[in-house]
Amino acid sequence: MKKIILLCFLSFSASMFSQKKDFWDNVQFGGGFTLGFGSQTTIGISPSAIYNFDNGFALGAGLGYLYSEINDFTTNVYSTSIIGLYQTNFGVQFSTDFDYYFANQSDFNGGTFSSNFPALHLGIAYNQGRFSVGVRYDVLYDANKSVFASPISPVVRFYF
Repeated sequence: MKKIILLCFLSFSASMFSQKKDFWDNVQFGGGFTLGFGSQTTIGISPSAIYNFDNGFALGAGLGYLYSEINDFTTNVYSTSIIGLYQTNFGVQFSTDFDYYFANQSDFNGGTFSSNFPALHLGIAYNQGRFSVGVRYDVLYDANKSVFASPISPVVRFYF
C-alpha cells in the first residue's frame, strides 16, 4: 500500500512540476508608472504580474504607490488591484482593473485625512509588443470619496 501511495505521490509531483514550467512560461511581470511635474507633482509606480491564456486573455494582480503634492497638500496612496486584459489581433487592448485604494492626505498645517475606496476601471489602449498606452474610466468614481480629480486617467503598461 505504501508503494502505491508513493508511486501516486511521485506521479502527481512530476505532473505538477511539468505544469509549473508551462505556467511560468505564460507569466509576465511589469506594470506601469506615473510622472508629473509642474503645478502638481505626481510620482507613482505599480508593479504587477499577469498570466496569459491562449485566447488573448490575461489575468493578474498588482500593487501600487502614488505620491502627489499640490498646493498645501501631500497625498500618499497605496493600492491593490486585480487586472484583466484582452488583446485583439489588430493592436487594441481592452482592460478591466478592480483597484482598492488606501489614501492618506496631509496639509502643511498638520491636518490629516485618511480614506479608502474602490475603483473599477474600464480601459482601451494601443498595444505594440510589450508596451501599451491608452485611457481608462472609473465606473465607481465618487468625487466625495476619491482623492483623484477625475474618473478618466491615462494608462501606460509594459510587461517582460
